[in-house]
Amino acid sequence: MATIETSYYELLGVGRDADGAAIKIAYRKAAMDCHPDRNGGCTDAAERFKALNEAHDVLKDPQKRAAYDRFGKAAFQNGGGASQSDMSGFSDIFENIFGVFMGGRQQQGRRTVHRGQDLRYDLELTLAEAFTGKDAKIEVSVSAACEPCSGSGATPGTSAKTCTSCGGRGQVRAQQGFFVVERTCPTCHGAGQTIADPCRACRGIGRVERDKSLDVHIPRGVDDGTRIRLAGEGEAGLRGGPAGDLYLFVHLKPHAIFKRDATTLFAEVPLSFTTAALGGSLEVPCIDGEEATIKVPAGTQPGKQFRVRGRGMPSLQGGGMGDLVVQVEVETPVKLSKRQRELLEQFQESEEQHAAFPKSTGFFARLKGLLD
Repeated sequence: MATIETSYYELLGVGRDADGAAIKIAYRKAAMDCHPDRNGGCTDAAERFKALNEAHDVLKDPQKRAAYDRFGKAAFQNGGGASQSDMSGFSDIFENIFGVFMGGRQQQGRRTVHRGQDLRYDLELTLAEAFTGKDAKIEVSVSAACEPCSGSGATPGTSAKTCTSCGGRGQVRAQQGFFVVERTCPTCHGAGQTIADPCRACRGIGRVERDKSLDVHIPRGVDDGTRIRLAGEGEAGLRGGPAGDLYLFVHLKPHAIFKRDATTLFAEVPLSFTTAALGGSLEVPCIDGEEATIKVPAGTQPGKQFRVRGRGMPSLQGGGMGDLVVQVEVETPVKLSKRQRELLEQFQESEEQHAAFPKSTGFFARLKGLLD
């Protein structure tokens, strides 16, 4: 009969490289064979069934299985088999297998450093300011390093002392069975130091609230949603910890004429129906304050687009200028003088439908074909 001292792997009939699925299948098969209800209450079957459950409980858990592979059953017996040095070694093995063990690998041998929080500032710009770039002065309220104590939190002339509870590590360890649990030191709260005489200005925190004025440069070509990082301009860290960053988020105000898509600008410009019919030129405004001249061919239709190269927005990465796309909207006059009306009536009488309005001719020809 297989006893409880038998290897868990041998008990389940699997190799040491068996995965979780194979262990589960082997356990179910073996447990069904020796279940007490199927063996008339046999004592040997009951003992084997108990041992199978114990083996399955350990091998199905990656953490328990790692401990068992390292120390055997002694890993689960308080006071038996595994020494304090063994437990320390197991903690190191645990870290290698599962990464950071309770935060210990990142903080081992040094105190916890409390970095300051990052801050956000929303900056609103016009499209013209985004085109040219801008030097702006902003005011932010931050937690800054205390000047009297230089951010240490201790009264000037004194200094913080190494925490006696954690030895300056900011973490303390406690053994719970075969586990070594690491947690933040309750005495220094992870700082690794204690202050006997706190600074009166900051009450030992090492930072105070104050308003800060910053000169920032907004590069030309920024778009709505652009994020600009100002390193170290966020909140100061606790007791000398590094400061966080300040992030500027750019928001562009809507423009009365232009709409933007990346570096391309779009504008709708009215065009008189006589210029559309006869052809001519059209002066259009640009975002730089100057004008561009567009040649309008005779017979220009409503919605026609003209592209003006290099008169859009600059690229933020310095890749040149985008284009300006002008869409003309042919405008029909609403008030006519007597002479203008007479001229239009003469034109109406003399026009040849198929030559003057090819779209209308084609449309009505297709319509007639459908009706026929």
